[in-house]
Amino acid sequence: MTINADRVQPNETTVPLLPCPAPQETLAFWRALGFEVTYEQTRPYVYLAFRWSGFDLHYGPAPKDLDPAKEHSGGCLVMVDAVASYHAVFTEAMRRSYGKVLVKGLPRMTRYRAGASRFSIIDPSGNTIVFIQRDEPNVEYGGSKELDGLARVLDNARILREFKLDDRAAYRALDSGMRRRAEDAPVVEQAMALAGLIELATALDKADRVPEWGARLRALPLTPEQRTRAAQYIADPAILEPWWPDQR
Repeated sequence: MTINADRVQPNETTVPLLPCPAPQETLAFWRALGFEVTYEQTRPYVYLAFRWSGFDLHYGPAPKDLDPAKEHSGGCLVMVDAVASYHAVFTEAMRRSYGKVLVKGLPRMTRYRAGASRFSIIDPSGNTIVFIQRDEPNVEYGGSKELDGLARVLDNARILREFKLDDRAAYRALDSGMRRRAEDAPVVEQAMALAGLIELATALDKADRVPEWGARLRALPLTPEQRTRAAQYIADPAILEPWWPDQR
């Protein structure tokens, strides 16, 4: 078959080019996560290229006044079929290379709650790489209009946490929701909100509030099924272990 040189062929590949104010740290991080370095240059200007699985990340020079700590560098989306497996692979690589999952500072990876459709990696240069499941449902900021009361607060906090990556806003939403909506809410929704507050307070260095939320969680009369629902609302159910009532 003769290919017409003037015809656009639908076989394009887009490769993100991200600013890199921290080249050595960026090289070390992606290598730790198992990425292949396909090109490495730091002089006379920065150009780095990485490959993992079926996608590439490239890095170039950054503006002189770019501060990675502000996390305004840049970013890209990586569309995948099943996002959970990617988070699991990077979790294992971080534990192997760093002895723990990096959840604070730079670099880090956002928490992943079972059933979620995205997570993010923030690299040492302040770029955000978002892994998104292709069939991700549409979200309603502010919480689903089909819900009300504390249920809608929970949905809004989930969206703030998973889609906007704004733990502080999610924490404020749950804190306000527990003050304004808890009295009339089902006990399982109260447990879910308290579980979220415990996890977020720990992540946000608000540990002084954790005993308060934990004591309230311990006092709730929950069935095993309700405890499971509450645990599934957060990424790390193990953080709730000190607060569950004795089941003997």
